[in-house]
Amino acid sequence: MSQGLIMDASVAVNNMPTQGMLAVVKKQRLQDFFFHKITLTFSLLVLFALMGIIVSLIINAWPAFSKFGLSFIWRVEWDIVNQEFGAAIAIFGTVMSAVIALIIAVPLSFGIALFLTETCPTYLRRPLGTAIELLAAVPSIIYGMFGLFVFAPLFADYGQPALQSVLGKMPIIGSLFGGAMNGIGILAAGIVLAFMILPFIAAVMRDVFEIVPPVLRESAYGLGCTTWEVVRHIVLPYTQKGVIGGIMLGMGRALGETMAVTFVIGNSQRLSASLFSPGTSIASTLANEFGEADDFHLSTLFALGFLLFVITLVVLAAAKIMIRRTEKSKGSKT
Repeated sequence: MSQGLIMDASVAVNNMPTQGMLAVVKKQRLQDFFFHKITLTFSLLVLFALMGIIVSLIINAWPAFSKFGLSFIWRVEWDIVNQEFGAAIAIFGTVMSAVIALIIAVPLSFGIALFLTETCPTYLRRPLGTAIELLAAVPSIIYGMFGLFVFAPLFADYGQPALQSVLGKMPIIGSLFGGAMNGIGILAAGIVLAFMILPFIAAVMRDVFEIVPPVLRESAYGLGCTTWEVVRHIVLPYTQKGVIGGIMLGMGRALGETMAVTFVIGNSQRLSASLFSPGTSIASTLANEFGEADDFHLSTLFALGFLLFVITLVVLAAAKIMIRRTEKSKGSKT
């Protein structure tokens, strides 16, 4: 009798850890289940939001596309009275101002990021980094006010005459720097955009350059490489994805910028070969005309918004393709 009780007690004692472990496992599985479902829900919300934006743009833009078809993309008319609309002028202003901004901002951002990570003294690194982050936090309307009331008069008095005297007489690009010099236009919008996206690109490049393992830099310097050789052969190949990502981030910001461009681009539905001439962009057209548009005019504005979405999507897709090609070329070389 006593031996049976002892055996039952030993079995119970041996089963206690097993039951406790099973309870812990069940609890962990339940936590993993809910964690998976919650994160899946969050991911689906992003997809549903994206699909909702696309569907709403297409539905509201359908009257404009059904009337003009694909010719809406290259039509230059914008006659509100006669209900004749085209997106070519707005697309031209959007793309040109963004390209000008990138041409100016990318080299400056690259130089700033390299200085902060490679040659900057320690006592200057933190203040300069903080200044860049503060510039990135400045609202776009402040850039627009600065561009209209400070930059545009100075650009009209000093910048545009200098550009016209130096570049205006060149055979191929001379026509880009002709026309009235009033300080506003596509070139002015591109320059203001450049200073607006510069801190974003510079901050991303700086963070990307800082993740390069110090042992790679030290090994290159130990072999006698110069700073430029280290940047060219070590830093850039290691951080190529991040650099392209930072540039595309700035490009996306420039394409969709509204207030800063609206202040200085001129808001004129006129196509001109001169970068000094006033123009318009998709975002500035939406901001200026959305509040007073009737039904069909509103549909054309939704069509412009859909085209801006497509342009941004094409830019991001091109960046992905570029990254994949560079990776394939590296793989083939190795």
